[in-house]
Amino acid sequence: MRTKRQGLIVWFQHMKNIKQIKRFGHLIYVSKELKYAVIYVDQQEIEDKAAKLNELPFISKVDYSYKPSIKTEFENAKMDKAKEYDYKMGI
Repeated sequence: MRTKRQGLIVWFQHMKNIKQIKRFGHLIYVSKELKYAVIYVDQQEIEDKAAKLNELPFISKVDYSYKPSIKTEFENAKMDKAKEYDYKMGI
């Protein structure tokens, strides 16, 4: 069974502290220009990890990812009739 995970966006001050941020979860992405990192953490531990990250002196703020709360099943997603006709013709 898969574990439920959620992303944390961690805003930091210096790139040299990435190694310490890695210890809190699975590091996915780091932006050098905007100085933030995206890490994934188990949903059961997310509040504890966010609180511990906020205590570190080089962390500006920690945001939660909204992906688990967004509905991903779309209703009434029908293709336009003109586009559907074009696809059938092979254009």
